[in-house]
Amino acid sequence: MAATARRHRVRDFNHFITCYLCRGYLIKPTTVTECLHTFCKSCIVQHFEECNDCPECGIQVHETNPLEMLRLDNTLEEIIFKLVPGLREKEEQQELDFWNKHRPLEEGPADSPKLPEPLGGAGGAEGGAEEEEHQQEQDFHRSDPQIAICLDCLHNAGQNWDDSSVTDLMKRFIRCSSRVTVGTIKKFLSLKLQLPSSKELDVLCNGEIMGRDHTLEFIYMTRWRLKGDNTYPMVLEYRPRIDFG
Repeated sequence: MAATARRHRVRDFNHFITCYLCRGYLIKPTTVTECLHTFCKSCIVQHFEECNDCPECGIQVHETNPLEMLRLDNTLEEIIFKLVPGLREKEEQQELDFWNKHRPLEEGPADSPKLPEPLGGAGGAEGGAEEEEHQQEQDFHRSDPQIAICLDCLHNAGQNWDDSSVTDLMKRFIRCSSRVTVGTIKKFLSLKLQLPSSKELDVLCNGEIMGRDHTLEFIYMTRWRLKGDNTYPMVLEYRPRIDFG
């Protein structure tokens, strides 16, 4: 006799997909690489504002900058969205509502750089649906909420740096998706400054080193807007990476 399939309820898995800090479902699950415990991204970052220890096991994550030891778990995020009906839609709607309420991020200052036109331009109907589909594939997140940032080189500050390689950008102001991560900003800087692959950079906001997986949206909300720096655009600084040993 064929074995009957056993049905599982979501609550059977709650222990694995809920955050130790907020007790809700993990949103943007982020793992501490030192102990592999996972929390909501906003929860663990807020915790590390006050303490360098893992809130679940108590291990010291890092002496000075525990944010560097965080990694997003995109696979777990997809599993949670599949297990919990409607969670993805709820989070996307909440995010959309938030950005609609904070339109300065989308509109930017009047003199901020304009985004380039989508590939293919606006003229003519040649190519039909196939061209439109190709254009959508090459959209590069232009439909995302946009944010304008200023990238400033943090010169020397007591360090003997090679200014010939890490220097000011010709165009410091850029406008991009609010979902862009610090890791992408570092790649952009390395490309523009033509840095060798061995040259690592730190990206800072208000003097604090930002983690590679931090999005511009997250930095704006937790480092720029909440610290009283309401000037626009948001300023990020970069410098050669310092190894604190």
